[in-house]
Amino acid sequence: MNTLNHTHEAAAKSWVASAQGHADFPIQNLPYAVFCRKSGHEAWRGGVAIGDEVLDLAALQAKGLLSGLAAQALHEASQSTLNAFMAMGHEAWHALRIALFDLLSSSASEATQNAVRNCLVPQTEVRYNLPTQIGNYTDFYTSIYHAENVGRIIRPDDPLTPNFQWLPIAYHGRASSVVISGTPFRRPMGQAMPPGTKAPVYGACARLDFELEMGFFVGPSNALGEPVALKDAPSHIFGMCLLNDWSARDHQFWEMNPLGPFLGKNFCTSISPWIVTMEALAPFRQPFERPADHPQPLAYLDEASNRAAGSLDIQLSVAIESVAHRTASKPASRISATSFKHQYWTTAQMLTQHTVGGCNLQSGDLIGTGTISGPTASEAGAIVELSQGGRVQVPLHETGEQRTFLLDGDAVIFQGWCEKTGFARIGFGSCSGTVLPAIS
Repeated sequence: MNTLNHTHEAAAKSWVASAQGHADFPIQNLPYAVFCRKSGHEAWRGGVAIGDEVLDLAALQAKGLLSGLAAQALHEASQSTLNAFMAMGHEAWHALRIALFDLLSSSASEATQNAVRNCLVPQTEVRYNLPTQIGNYTDFYTSIYHAENVGRIIRPDDPLTPNFQWLPIAYHGRASSVVISGTPFRRPMGQAMPPGTKAPVYGACARLDFELEMGFFVGPSNALGEPVALKDAPSHIFGMCLLNDWSARDHQFWEMNPLGPFLGKNFCTSISPWIVTMEALAPFRQPFERPADHPQPLAYLDEASNRAAGSLDIQLSVAIESVAHRTASKPASRISATSFKHQYWTTAQMLTQHTVGGCNLQSGDLIGTGTISGPTASEAGAIVELSQGGRVQVPLHETGEQRTFLLDGDAVIFQGWCEKTGFARIGFGSCSGTVLPAIS
């Protein structure tokens, strides 16, 4: 696990004025993205968020301010994708974090500040691309509260499958339909079996849903046939982002007998542009605790450091912005809030489970954590839970509207952040997407 160092100190300040007390991107965060300016025809390149600015890593590299391993890491992080940088591993990630922190610190020399200032681009002037070339995308199913809530809708008498408490369940998603936050998507077409009928119908999804998730990116790869032990799994995880696994519930529930999700999931997955590194998240780790009366993890999924600090307290919220919100210039309506700490399995356990059969993960692969729901009704991470399968209306208080599932024109907005006494608040920014009408 990442240890704490001077980059985590709450008192640390940056000479970048907008970084002071920034809700998401103070100097203690320094997340990565791939960006270019909105104007012109610039090449994509790596960037780091500091306050309201993006530190252009390609421009910084041209300054020649760094040396050694940090300079090598900067070279890879300044490319059009972050795959090669992620492959370098923790030592290189740490070296670049320390170097960037020192360049942006209020203690940096005036000459350094002037040189780096020329590498800053206002976030309002940039657009983002996917941070890696995603070779593969896997989505887990690791919230026991989500599993029970959805299970009660599908199987009221037996909501939790027998395997859930024994292994992190997952399915292989579609990497080609992963999109960056802000990208609109079409309501999908497909088959569904309406209640009380004997034959399916073909049409536009009538039960469109979001899933509040986080994603994490694979760092160094593992060779085919060589599993990653749980104690080594954290060294294979670069960082985390927000993730929305949009779901066509009517199509999904019909097609999932006997195999897993297909068309109900493969039409779109949205991710936030900024990747918060695991080192930045170190202050917000918590013990991984399994209730004593629950099955305990098998030996290969159990290890001292994972029990001591395998969980992460990441606060999350979901809001809907409808056409009516935009017409009336009203803020989006928050409908749910929870924490990632409630997940039944840790990111390290997910990665180990993914490789235990010999699967070779590749640098830059994306892994979803599954829907994140908490123990109370207001902490549900999907509208199918909040509406109890469409039986209960979910209020949008700012406009007086209600929802059981998403309508065309609805935008769903996720936000995520970490805060803890004695440490600076850091955040993930937001992840959003807007539903467009189906093409029939």
